[in-house]
Order: sequence, then structure tokens, then C-alpha cells
Amino acid sequence: MARKAASSVNGPPSPPAHGESKPVTVPDFMAAKARGVRLTMLTAYDCGMARLLDAAGVDALLVGDSLGMVVQGFEHCLSVTLDEVIYHTKMVVRGASRSLVVADMPFMSYQVSPQQALTSAGRLIKEGGAHAVKLEGGERSAAAVAAICQADIPVMGHVGLTPQSIRRLGGFRVQRHEEQVIHDAVAIEQAGAFAIVVECVPTALAEKVTKAVKVPTIGIGAGAGCDGQILVIHDMLGLSDLHPRFVKQYADLGKAMMDAVRSYCREVKDGSFPGPEHGFH
Repeated sequence: MARKAASSVNGPPSPPAHGESKPVTVPDFMAAKARGVRLTMLTAYDCGMARLLDAAGVDALLVGDSLGMVVQGFEHCLSVTLDEVIYHTKMVVRGASRSLVVADMPFMSYQVSPQQALTSAGRLIKEGGAHAVKLEGGERSAAAVAAICQADIPVMGHVGLTPQSIRRLGGFRVQRHEEQVIHDAVAIEQAGAFAIVVECVPTALAEKVTKAVKVPTIGIGAGAGCDGQILVIHDMLGLSDLHPRFVKQYADLGKAMMDAVRSYCREVKDGSFPGPEHGFH
């Protein structure tokens, strides 16, 4: 999907009450921190949801490897493939006219070598249409980040809890190693990342990370001290069975959907749907 003319580097443009605004670019995203503008980010996995989130004014949409859990029904994200992320990214890009679309680099699509990382990132941009990519890891991923950035592909980093490391971590656990988390964030920034997701670390540590780097930090389970926030859309809309402590549920669409479907089933069975007004004459 072609992007419209670049917007000014004064932070993400605000969505107007009616119609489209200029698209959020990587320079916009980076400039927001200096201006004190907080960034909004949500996951999206298909065109319809992307269109709604884009129209609502979300600054960035992440095609996360979390799709392994909330879309595919697995207990973790390790089975998600690069082709699957490309497939979902294509749909999200078609639904987004303003939001910056970031595609996750799934497990084993960048860990082998910087060259593999560059090839995978290139596919997400060229085939998927993503505007940027995201990968996990701090210092250990710095060479991969640098290689991708040198090809003019924007990279968002990810430190703290890295879900692709759950086998080593023993599960989804809060990361409290202050020196390591800060060191990882600085290493990723120096490698060229334009923003960094900070996941599941104590609030005070997230604030220190945010002060230690010049690029925006996007928190999830990291308190209010980051430059922006991200949530999994299924969690915040009540469409998931998972209830992480750090999630605020803004709506219970799961219950609303169940009620609607039950009403449909009841009316079909008792013959009240379809009515005369639903037919053709």
C-alpha cells in the first residue's frame, strides 16, 4: 500500500475528526519523545481490525508474533513463521492509512546471522509492505539491528521480557536485572533502532531505561514512565482468555459477541429470523 506524502518531523500528526490525516512516519515517531508527545501502539493481525484502529488514531500497529497465541491458539509464539507474519502484515497494511505498521521478526528469522536478519527484514518490507520491523534482544541482537539499519530498514528493538526466550527464562517473568536491561537498551539504540519496546520490568527500571536512551520507549507491563504504550488488542478488548496484570480491559467485546451469537441462534431456531424485512420481494 503506497504511503502518502511524508509528514513533518514534529511527532505523530493527530487524526482529524473527519477524514484521513497524514501518515505517521519513523521520523515522526522518533520526534515525539523530544516533544513530550506520548505514543500509542496496538497489535493488529487483519485488515478489518487495522482499519478500525487506524481510524481511531493509533500511532502504530504491530503485527506481532503474538498472533501465535491470540490468532492461532498456541501457548507461545515460537511456532510462528516468517511467511505467516508476512501474510498478516499484508492485510494490516491494506487497512492502515495513517498508522505506522511494524512487523515482528519471528523466532529463528534473525538469530542465525546478521545476513539472515537482513534477508528476513527485507522480506517483511518488500513482500509484507511493513514500514518497519521489530526484533527481540539487547546486546546479542545489536549486530542484526545494525545490519538491517544499514540497509535503510527501520528497526524497533525489544528488551526486558522477550517472549521468544521463554524456554530460557522458564516462562513469562518480570525482568529485574537493572544493569543488563539498561545495557541492552543502549546497545540497541547505538545499533540504530528508532524505538524500543520495554516489556515486563519494574516501573522504576523502565523510567531509568527511558532516560538512558534518546529514542522513544514503548512500555508493556512497564509502568507509566515510558514514552508510549502498547497492548495486545485481544487483551484490551476482552477477546482473550489471558488476563495479564498489566492489561487494562477497555471493553468486554467477548461477552457482547457471545450474547449476540446466542440471540442469533435462538431466533434462527424459533423462526423469528429472518423476518419479512430481511427477504427480497
